[in-house]
Amino acid sequence: MIDYVPKKLLVESKSLKLFLTSFRNHGAFHEDCTVTIGKRILEVTEAVWLRIGGYWYPRGGIPIDVFWQSGAPPDGLWLPDQGVAPYRGRG
Repeated sequence: MIDYVPKKLLVESKSLKLFLTSFRNHGAFHEDCTVTIGKRILEVTEAVWLRIGGYWYPRGGIPIDVFWQSGAPPDGLWLPDQGVAPYRGRG
């Protein structure tokens, strides 16, 4: 789940899909992938603010939920709930 406040540039959905797919066989931990994705989008779009929540399927029965944001959200920004229920055996 990605929420961001754009400065000028938006992320096209197809470009985002191709970018995320590039991590399909990437040899790194879920935490590193999630933070890398957030930082790259923030850098390329020069967004004012960004948060990312990575909800990965469990490994060994342990869910891997990773959250990262670029800083405090701007004043007056409405932030939706990311809409992912607590872990109850995804999949």
